[in-house]
Amino acid sequence: MADDKSKSGYHVGESQVSKLADDDARGNSGVRENPRGRSGGTGLGELLLRESVVSLAQLDEARNEIERHGGKLGNTLAKLGYVSEEQLVSLLAKQYGVPAVNLDEVSIPEEIVNMVPKEVARRHGIIPIDQQGSSLIVAVSDPSNIYAMDDIKFLTGYNVEMVVAPESSIETALQGYYQDDAVEAFEELLDGMDQEDLSILQDEEGIDIEELERESKEEAVVRLVNLTLVDAIRRGASDIHVEPYEKEFRIRFRIDGVLSEIMKPPLRLKNAIVSRLKILAELDIAERRLPQDGRIKLVLGKKKEVDFRVSVLPTLFGEKVVLRVLDKSNLQLDMTMLGFEEKQLAEFKDAINKPWGMVLVTGPTGSGKTTTLYSALMELNKISENISTAEDPVEFNMAGINQVHINDAIGLNFAAALRSFLRQDPDIIMVGEIRDFETAEIAVKAALTGHLVLSTLHTNDAPSTINRLLNMGIEPFLVSSSVNIVAAQRLARKVCKECKQPLELEAEPLIKLGMTEEMIAASTFTKGAGCKVCNNTGYKGRVAIYEIMTMTDRLKEAVLQGYSAMELKREAVEGGMRSLRACALSKLMEGQVTVEEVVRTTRED
Repeated sequence: MADDKSKSGYHVGESQVSKLADDDARGNSGVRENPRGRSGGTGLGELLLRESVVSLAQLDEARNEIERHGGKLGNTLAKLGYVSEEQLVSLLAKQYGVPAVNLDEVSIPEEIVNMVPKEVARRHGIIPIDQQGSSLIVAVSDPSNIYAMDDIKFLTGYNVEMVVAPESSIETALQGYYQDDAVEAFEELLDGMDQEDLSILQDEEGIDIEELERESKEEAVVRLVNLTLVDAIRRGASDIHVEPYEKEFRIRFRIDGVLSEIMKPPLRLKNAIVSRLKILAELDIAERRLPQDGRIKLVLGKKKEVDFRVSVLPTLFGEKVVLRVLDKSNLQLDMTMLGFEEKQLAEFKDAINKPWGMVLVTGPTGSGKTTTLYSALMELNKISENISTAEDPVEFNMAGINQVHINDAIGLNFAAALRSFLRQDPDIIMVGEIRDFETAEIAVKAALTGHLVLSTLHTNDAPSTINRLLNMGIEPFLVSSSVNIVAAQRLARKVCKECKQPLELEAEPLIKLGMTEEMIAASTFTKGAGCKVCNNTGYKGRVAIYEIMTMTDRLKEAVLQGYSAMELKREAVEGGMRSLRACALSKLMEGQVTVEEVVRTTRED
């Protein structure tokens, strides 16, 4: 490593301190008195403006480019041709009084690379290159990022000294030194820790609660938790999973319906991180044996508010925390944007605008049923209507609607709430879910006595919903008289618009899916190549796939005659209903979804 240092021209530690001291003694105005102690208020953009390297218009253009395609400021400005990376490195080295380094001429030992986890290095855009005594030498492209230095110091226990290098060089080094197998890299990091850090607490009763509370308020833990919550919002995650295991501790996000691993914090931080989340959710950190539920409200900027519904569950190796992200700004309540086909939307709107009857939305957990019902309520929410909802739990507050949070522990279940609603002079009632005969019976009677009732069930398709009500004990004549429409739905991941590209598919597999040769000829198949916008998944966002079964006279007669779900489906299709698979194939033909999503979200008819 000594040869490398002489070639690259950097030397830090004592020499760096001496250099700064000498510069201060000479009154060098280009060097700040304490470059590591800055508040962070003067970032790279402001520095480049002050030094007249770029104009405000160029800086704004770069920031707009980052918002659209991701990336970092320095690299983006270089790509746009407004500044060279050599200029940036020279300016930053002079401004912050830190050495510049050519990473192409530096060979980094494996043990140095493994001192900083891949997730942390990539998130902050840094790479460790050497260790000198109690100091870890880290190459950065932005020396003003003091948070990165604090995080690395907290994780490694070493003092951190900076050298500056081009952002592209750091990215190349990250790709070269950090392998794709993050698990292996992190296990090597843990192997280097003291055995005490790796030990698993067998006796959770022996934890000092005061010490745990103190650890949960440490700056690095607070920042890690805050960054995790903000990162989940930025990525558009619907859920955050914080999971302790015997030898690892991981955090996963559910993005567009699919879980993916985001980071693996050190195992020794699991209790502090979980306790921090429990404090934010106003839960009892001393209670570690029973499940707990709470809420966190996060305010971003001055207007954006995001709620997190928190569930804590004791597991074998600690408490697992799942946070449901409730970002109202991402709630799509425009019915024309949900994924309805034109005919389906007309039928659904006609059903919800009837003065009485039941509108049922069905599908598995996470299929978007609540969003569809909220969209219907927004359409119906007028001064002239009294709307009451019973939800478990209430996910989003809606102005002008009376929302009731179900609490089974005190006897406030769906049936009890429904009974109360009927004494509240209602026009429209929304029941979060019909789970039992009692709730179903009251809902049906409400629908038959001049009220519009909206609700959900867990069934595979629309025809099965009718049989579910019959199996609960509701009489066929009541079902046929009360139900206006049944909407079954699924959520399919959309192909990312930023990296979408044409795709040629063989005809035979498509025909097996239910497509005709004419449909194939008229299709535009696409796939996502993977980019920063979609986190290299090829998918960004989701679209709903619907199966709308309007209860026509023909179907009502079939219910009275005791038709099975299969027979009802055949009758509905003959009457013009498009199945989930048919709707999904339409989205496939338009290039919105992939074949894999069609197969994943719909079963063969």
